[in-house]
Amino acid sequence: MSILIGVGIVTTVTTFYLGRKGWQAFHKAVGISPGVLTYHDYDAPLSLATLNWQRLTLNKQHLKNLSEQQLRQLKRIDEKMNSYHAYQTALHNQYKTPAITEAQFVLNKMLQTRLPEMLATHYQLTNTSSVSSKKRLEGNELLQSVLDNIEKRLDRLLAQMDEEQLQELRVMKRYINSHDS
Repeated sequence: MSILIGVGIVTTVTTFYLGRKGWQAFHKAVGISPGVLTYHDYDAPLSLATLNWQRLTLNKQHLKNLSEQQLRQLKRIDEKMNSYHAYQTALHNQYKTPAITEAQFVLNKMLQTRLPEMLATHYQLTNTSSVSSKKRLEGNELLQSVLDNIEKRLDRLLAQMDEEQLQELRVMKRYINSHDS
């Protein structure tokens, strides 16, 4: 009788252990991690302390005087830049080296050099007490127009990437269909 109870306990423990390992292996295979889901309120005000940039290298000191809308726009630009970089990395991993267009070069220069410079200049303008409110307002408008321009350029570049990928799929489909006959 004690042997039967011992075998039952060993079988139960083994079943739970293998079930748990199988459950973890299943989650790893499909690319998710089991755990508690966290809710992100995307409408909550952004905090400079918790704001992390994926691709942009910006001085957090220069972001202090920006409006909530401008911070959100910078976050969107950063996310779009990350998508663009992921596409470039995927091409590189496929051993394809695309030629960099003038638009890509200019956008890269704007994001890496000109945007941090403009944010620094805007910060200096808004922190100087001798500057009139009219000049501060003009500085905000100029910064906003630059952010809008960068975001439009990124949108066009991402749309161009999508179109290129779609065109590649069309070519492959035509190639495969041409060999069916």
